[in-house]
Amino acid sequence: MLKIAILSSGSGSNAESLVSYFAHSPVARVNLIVTNNPKAGVIERAKRLQVALQVFSPKTESDSILAILKERADVVLLAGYLQLIPKKWIQAFNGRMLNIHPALLPLFGGKGMYGKRVHSAVSESGVSETGITIHQVSEAYDEGAVIAQYAAEIEPGSPAEAIEARVRELELEYYGPTVERWIKQTARSN
Repeated sequence: MLKIAILSSGSGSNAESLVSYFAHSPVARVNLIVTNNPKAGVIERAKRLQVALQVFSPKTESDSILAILKERADVVLLAGYLQLIPKKWIQAFNGRMLNIHPALLPLFGGKGMYGKRVHSAVSESGVSETGITIHQVSEAYDEGAVIAQYAAEIEPGSPAEAIEARVRELELEYYGPTVERWIKQTARSN
């Protein structure tokens, strides 16, 4: 049974969905949630879900959190984590760290493109399709190898809030099952 750690900076809806999904998985369990935001909603979710929690400062505790991750996780999943991952972390979890992005990369990705910023950019662009991308974490924002993408049609120019709601549905539906399939495929190929 593989151990999963989740990195999150926000409310934690994706983290909660992953904890619930992997509670019934034969391949992995979420046993740690890590946040860099001492006011993040994910903190209360972790307590309610009875999952171990670490709150840390990336500027002063990066090495100590990496040591905890190496000890307590086989796979690291980002779920609304809003910091660039340090090179040391990427090397330590080479190929075993995934992120979910709220758009169809390479569109609407890169530094500063997260959450409502992405949804506003999608709205302003006039595209008729958006979605999510699950990808490996690399040293640059949103440039790691794509594991899967899921799309949804939208009305061009839809309000950012409506786009966000549709993307959230995709995230909650697909992140857990996609990670589980990826773990099974990765374990078979190693």
